[in-house]
Amino acid sequence: MDSTALWYASRSTGVVALVLLTLVLVLGMLVTRDRRLPGLPRFGTTSLHRSLSLVAVVFVAIHVSTAIADPFVTIGIAATVIPFTSPYETLWLGLGAVALDLMAALIVTSLLRARIGRRTWRAVHWLSYLIWPVALAHSFGSSSDLQGGWLLWLGIGCAVAVFCAAVWRVTLGLKASPRAQRPAMMLADAEQARPAHRSRAGAGAR
Repeated sequence: MDSTALWYASRSTGVVALVLLTLVLVLGMLVTRDRRLPGLPRFGTTSLHRSLSLVAVVFVAIHVSTAIADPFVTIGIAATVIPFTSPYETLWLGLGAVALDLMAALIVTSLLRARIGRRTWRAVHWLSYLIWPVALAHSFGSSSDLQGGWLLWLGIGCAVAVFCAAVWRVTLGLKASPRAQRPAMMLADAEQARPAHRSRAGAGAR
């Protein structure tokens, strides 16, 4: 592949990866344990989230690989995993390395979930909320394409989508009852349902 093809491949896969990461984050915030997407069962929603995550990882891998192979600038393999060591665009490529390292941590801990325990996995999984803003800053800073035209509006649209999903998730959390009170509320609902059930059963017997 010549330099022009590698340049286009790196830029295009980076944009697609950003959109996919946005979809993964928004889906993760909108779909809680008790909710699912309309028209999909709960396992279908989980499978969709997992599939989008895997496709995003593939596009990130292609984005990084083509950026390293592009002879226009020398990035090097080490600079893609060790933040802020690239002589070219040190800050913005460093942020990309941070996002890549966080993503790698998520993948490794997900593969070792049965061994490290759910609590440890869940603590590391919260890093997914940090990957997106770091990746967004990397995208806007390192690519002039995202600094104007329709790609700029695409990036803004991704930011707006994440912001709206975050506001919705926080609002939902504030409205939800505290977890410690849920068993008592479920018992109270069950006690209230018993008299009505008994009265209907008595009426049926008569």
